[in-house]
Amino acid sequence: MADESISGNLKDLCLNRNGVASNNSHLVVCFGEMLIDFIPTVGGVSLAEAPSFEKAPGGAPANVAVCVSKLGGSSAFIGKVGDDEFGRMLADILKQHNVDNSGMRFDHDARTALAFVTLTAEGEREFVFFRNPSADMLLRESELDVNLIKKATIFHYGSISLIDEPCRSTHLAAMDIAKRSGSILSYDPNLRLPLWPSEDAARSGIMSVWNLADIIKISEDEISFLTGADDPNDDEVVLKRLFHPNLKLLLVTEGSAGCRYYTKEFKGRVSSIKVKAVDTTGAGDAFTGGILKCLASDTTLYQDEKRLREAIFFANVCAALTVTGRGGIPSLPTQDAVQRTLTEVAT
Repeated sequence: MADESISGNLKDLCLNRNGVASNNSHLVVCFGEMLIDFIPTVGGVSLAEAPSFEKAPGGAPANVAVCVSKLGGSSAFIGKVGDDEFGRMLADILKQHNVDNSGMRFDHDARTALAFVTLTAEGEREFVFFRNPSADMLLRESELDVNLIKKATIFHYGSISLIDEPCRSTHLAAMDIAKRSGSILSYDPNLRLPLWPSEDAARSGIMSVWNLADIIKISEDEISFLTGADDPNDDEVVLKRLFHPNLKLLLVTEGSAGCRYYTKEFKGRVSSIKVKAVDTTGAGDAFTGGILKCLASDTTLYQDEKRLREAIFFANVCAALTVTGRGGIPSLPTQDAVQRTLTEVAT
């Protein structure tokens, strides 16, 4: 049994007991890439050895938007896809999951991005991307849905949209609009080194917006990459190198072990539940979606350590359930699935 439980009050925040999605006053707007993942039908093989592939919708910001919605929250996605069958399919998938896709744009010249994802025997991933350039890289500031951004309780983004122009400038403009509108800025760097020109460019690009975020979620590997430290578990390294003065909450995901958290007032670790991992694609996004669903309903949640720990455990469960299926969006849990698991853990 895990070390946390979900109180009645937090169930009202993280799980909507009436099954109705939250209203727009709790809106999570996700900005960035949406693409098609091609995943081998068998694990533990190289791309060349894979007998066949299954296609699945993906892209970290889009995964987070869908996760929030599947958990009963209110979410929207802003990004660009190709005016092709894959792009239209992705827009339809968002609509099917009750994600507001009015901020999506369609490029008539560039294609929707594709990613081939290899799975090791443990379900870990390696990526090969096809985006030279893809539509997501070409979103322009003039194409932003400014009114939608202004409605965001939380504005969430990654770093892939910071790699190339014109999307980088568009990303920065969207962050500025959100910040001026009172939104909480949520950042998951989601490091994908093959997409950056170099390691130095990746490190510099990721850190270029670091001090603007209110909430940051990173992995242990990303700590090592960003700080050059040998031990990502060293709290001193995390606090001195990564916790900036305006940061409200820093979350460090540890895979099956759970998550560490840091605020100005306290720090700690919350364990997860044990599951059989099939595919880790989307696990971090499920965690992020889970925690943002809770925070959108109570934006001061991070100030109360007990309630924060409960929300993190809820997010850990979301991530754990996701790795039991294949592909990002298809394996994201529903609020009913999370509720059943929480009930089983409690007993």
